[in-house]
Amino acid sequence: MEKVVVVSSGGMDSATLLYHMVDAGHQVKSLSINYGQRHVKEIDFAKRLADHLQIEHAVADISAINHLLGNNSLSGREIDIPEGHYEEESMKLTVVPNRNMILLSVAIAWAVSNKFDAVAYGAHSGDHAIYPDCRPEFAEAMDQAAQLCDWNPVKLLRPFVHLDKGDIAQRGHELGVPFAETWTCYKGQEKHCGKCGACTERKEAFAKHGLKDVTDYA
Repeated sequence: MEKVVVVSSGGMDSATLLYHMVDAGHQVKSLSINYGQRHVKEIDFAKRLADHLQIEHAVADISAINHLLGNNSLSGREIDIPEGHYEEESMKLTVVPNRNMILLSVAIAWAVSNKFDAVAYGAHSGDHAIYPDCRPEFAEAMDQAAQLCDWNPVKLLRPFVHLDKGDIAQRGHELGVPFAETWTCYKGQEKHCGKCGACTERKEAFAKHGLKDVTDYA
């Protein structure tokens, strides 16, 4: 058993990761980050998931740095969220500069302060082409940095890095993840829009293995 901080956005991937880590017998804490994202409501879903599992959930509010994150559709409000299937050029509009390094740095600090062994995040193969900070090379570099940043080394776990979102959905189904209690949509409205790249990918993930999509779309 290891003590693990899971970076939890409230989405399908991090929800499955939470359940995966608990299923493996680890002692788990859940951490969500408010960086001023348009879909900040995802954090409410992350809390619900932690409550389901009866594990501690913390929120780091770093929204004060939002104005430093440039002109993108997730942390900004001037650019519309792209719709349709993930395409490299359109989805680059959703790239928040250095987001995972920022989020992981906060999580690593919390892990160190709690004398935890590891931080886990849900990067997967479907994100590699579009999001540079989801590539295995990035994770490996962050793992090395996390083991050097303090007297107590912290490992970076990324068990889904060679899976795609459909395979993660299948693993979540096996674990009994309440996918209706997860949030994916980048628009952050009352319901999932069903049209943005994130919603499109969510639909495809359920469809890959013939899983029922329990999402409430607009």
